[in-house]
Amino acid sequence: MKVALVDDDQRFLTLQQEYVERFSREEGVPCNAISFTSGFQLMDGYTGTYDAVFLDIEMPGMNGLETAQMLRTADQSVCIVFVTNMAQFAVKGYEVDALDYIIKPAQYGPLSIKLDRAAQRWRAAAESVMVALPTGTQRLLLWEIYYIEVQGHKLTYHTEKGQLPGTGTLQDAEQRLHGKGFLRCNKCYLVNQK
Repeated sequence: MKVALVDDDQRFLTLQQEYVERFSREEGVPCNAISFTSGFQLMDGYTGTYDAVFLDIEMPGMNGLETAQMLRTADQSVCIVFVTNMAQFAVKGYEVDALDYIIKPAQYGPLSIKLDRAAQRWRAAAESVMVALPTGTQRLLLWEIYYIEVQGHKLTYHTEKGQLPGTGTLQDAEQRLHGKGFLRCNKCYLVNQK
């Protein structure tokens, strides 16, 4: 599970890194945590790389709420956990579909509970695929995809959330989804059998 830790306090980042490593050892969940000291640093070239982001709300420049809005635009499925000194800021997390929040100074117990919740989603998301869209890449859970259609050299992903225009070929999509329950029923459709 790839975890991003974003906080302008280096001491707190180090502590969070230790907690993630402890969680990984004790719970047997392979975790790779990367630290960032600002939202700008996290979002620079972001490509849907992380499964969970622990995000400080109060940071100079771009605060955690602004970072979360940008993050949610780039990645609909990443788990966002806010880290804050004041609980009233955490309520804003619902605007970006945050998983939860932690009050500073965070102890191992609360952080491990949030990591466990993120790990549960990570396991479920392991059954996902990154798809190329004209606006960038996006992770889709396999169960969200009803079928993929090609029409006039243009891909369309028909999903639970609506239609998404894709890039690439149906053959490329078929190769990425090989062995994951998708059936090519003719030259224009790749259908989810589940």
